[in-house]
Order: sequence, then structure tokens, then C-alpha cells
Amino acid sequence: MEEMKERFVRLLLGEDMTGCGRGVSSALALSNAITNLAASVFGKQNKLVPVPEDRKRKWRKEIEWLLSVTDHIVEFVPSQQIGKDGSNMEIMVTQQRRDLLMNIPALKKLDAMLIECLENFKDQKEFWYVPEDADESMEKWWIPRVKVPQGGLSDESRKWIQLQKDTCNQVLKASMAINAQVLSEMEIPESYIETLPKNGKTSLGDAIYKSITDELFDPGQILSTMDMSSEQNVMDLKNKMEASIVIWKRKMNYKEMKPSWSSTISSEKRELFEERAETILLLIKQKFPALAQSSLDVSKIEHNKDIGHSILESFSRVLESLANTVMRLIEDVLKADEVAQNPSLGMNKRNQSMDSMSALTPRSIPTLEYLMDRATPVHSPRGTPRLSDSKGWGVDLGEVMETNGNSSPNLKIKHVKILAKAKMSYIEKLEAYGLRSPTARH
Repeated sequence: MEEMKERFVRLLLGEDMTGCGRGVSSALALSNAITNLAASVFGKQNKLVPVPEDRKRKWRKEIEWLLSVTDHIVEFVPSQQIGKDGSNMEIMVTQQRRDLLMNIPALKKLDAMLIECLENFKDQKEFWYVPEDADESMEKWWIPRVKVPQGGLSDESRKWIQLQKDTCNQVLKASMAINAQVLSEMEIPESYIETLPKNGKTSLGDAIYKSITDELFDPGQILSTMDMSSEQNVMDLKNKMEASIVIWKRKMNYKEMKPSWSSTISSEKRELFEERAETILLLIKQKFPALAQSSLDVSKIEHNKDIGHSILESFSRVLESLANTVMRLIEDVLKADEVAQNPSLGMNKRNQSMDSMSALTPRSIPTLEYLMDRATPVHSPRGTPRLSDSKGWGVDLGEVMETNGNSSPNLKIKHVKILAKAKMSYIEKLEAYGLRSPTARH
């Protein structure tokens, strides 16, 4: 109880115990608390082994403390009451806010599935890890390397591990769906808008703007001509696209348009350019799922005052990070198995890795570094604004978990048809690809 009191005192003071009034908002304090808790518990998860019991207890206890805040974020809903005379009358009662009522239980299920996935590897015997410092000539020698028997895994073990990967992949998609939905509902801060240039052309640059406004628009071709060899280059392109989308949307809303933002471009063309930029942005997010959060998303989280949104965003983000970590660890085992079956692949993959170790690739899935970068409160002056991205991967989070034999529980995935209608918003595009949070389905 004393530990919990101390924790909430820090949150109420906005992480500032000096009494100088320099603390952050309650929403941001809770977001940082969840991020830091996850980093302390899962930051050292670099093997496919169960989470140590002490860390697991800490996670379950303290995440419940932080999530308990949402029990008091309520709204009025109509309800029926029977009077003493037997008559029915409608009254208003309080209920947990709808987005929290739907998403908090879903996130708890995803959390339990990830913990269980790691627990499933407790008694496995067919692969093991070489100590971190066993061979300092290896790339990333400080990370434990996985080993499999000569000739590879057995067919049964290989299928079982693939099943664990599929389960984890669905958890990853579901957590990203919720994160994307919450971020889309956060307001764009005025401080971000003030930093925007006057028009989309200035934001994108002449070359990119010409490609987007060209009559023959090919998003794949545009991306193929861009220098995307480093994370910084991809982040710059992503930030430019989001900035131009915000500019064009605001210009189509004449009530909010700045006098200096007047333009000779028609609303129809501006709407078309916005749709094209959203298409490119979606492709970037799908191609680089490990990319850090954009300037717009970081700004939204930093200035967000809605505590419910803050908790949903941070909880889904840390689950996304953990799912990424487990996915990468499982892929390491499958790659080691592939090399054991065909030793010639080992040398080829090593050479390819050395040639591209400085490049950002679509398959680069962050693990320990990804989570530990967020251990410092990401929006405080000493923090680095790197948060996980909201990706456009297709998923519809099923409410029912199912278990098949000895397999781990899976989320039911529903296929969503893409309808050929008029222009869709960015979130509607994500839904067309199947990315929907539980709240969005109702």
C-alpha cells in the first residue's frame, strides 16, 4: 500500500518531486510510467524463456495500479429502473467510457497471450543459447546467439514454433490496430500546426511534390526513387508526408485556415493530393514496421490531456514492442534452423548482414534497444522523442480467444473487403486493409 501511494504521489506531481511546479500533465505522467515499467520488466528479454517470476509479479501488480485509473473515467448511459409501483422509467447511470470499456480488456488479453507465449518455451529442448561473450568476432556478440541441433529442428518442433510465431504476430497486429486508432483520435496540437510551412509544396520539396501532383501517380514508383537507406531518411519522408496532409486538410477547412495560407489550388485537387500522400504514408508504415514514431504522433502524445487516451496509447505501444521482441527471437530460431538444414545459407546471410548492417530494412524488428530507448520519459526535456509507430497492418481484433489442442490462444481474424467508393480518410484506409480496434467495430 505504501509503495502504491508513493507511486501515485509521483504521478499527481507530474514526476516532479522538487515542488518547483515543473511536472508534466497527468496524462503524460501515466504514459511515461507505463513505458518505464515495461522497460524495467521486459527490457532484458533477449531469449525465448519465461519472464522471471519476480519481474512478472512486478508487471502484473504495477500495471493494474496504473490501469485502475481508467475505472474512474466514466460517461452517462441510459438504463431502465423499475419503480416501487412496478412502472418502468429511464434513468442515467455511469459506465466506464466506451473506448476504455472495449480496449482495456482486449489489451489485457493480448498481454496475457504474450506472457503465455514465453511460458510455452519453458521446457523446450531443441534449441539453446550461446553465452553473450562466447565469440566477440560475431556481429552483436553481446546478444545471445541461438543454436539448434545438427540437421535442424524436428518437424514437430518446427511446426510448433511457427504456431507460436503466428500467435505472436496476431497479437502484434492487434496492439498496433489499437495504437493507430487511439492516435487518430488525439487532437493535433496547435504548437505543431504553428511549425508547419504555408503550403504542402514547401513541406514536401519540389521533387516529391511534383511526383504526387503528376497526372500519372504511382506510389510504388515514387518510393523506389527515394533514398531510404537510413532510418533518418525514412523518418524525414514520413514527417513531410504527415505535415503536408495536415496542411491540405486545414486548407479545406476554411474556418481554420490562416489568412497567409491562401492558395490558387482548388479544393478538389487538394483533396486528391492529400489522398495520394496518405497512400504513400501507409506504404511507408507497412514497409518499415520498426520505424520510430513521427513528429506528429510524438507531439500529439506530448500535449494530450485525455488520460484515457494516454493509457490506451502507452499500454498498446509497450505490448507492440514486446510482441516485436518475441517475434524477432522466434525468427532467430527459425533462421538458425534454416541454416542448419542448408549450411551454405549461413555464409551468404552473414555476408549480406555485414553489407547492410548500417541500412534500415523492412524486416528490421527492434528488440531490447527499441524498448530501452523509451525507458526515459520520452516527452521530458531529457528524453528522446522515439516512440513506436502506428502501422497499417491488417487485422480485426476478435473478442473471443480460441485454443486448439496444445496451441496458444489465437485471435480470430476477419477479412475486410476493400470497397471501391469515394475518397476515404486515412483511418478508413487502415480499416479497408483490416486494421480496426475493438472500439471502431461498434
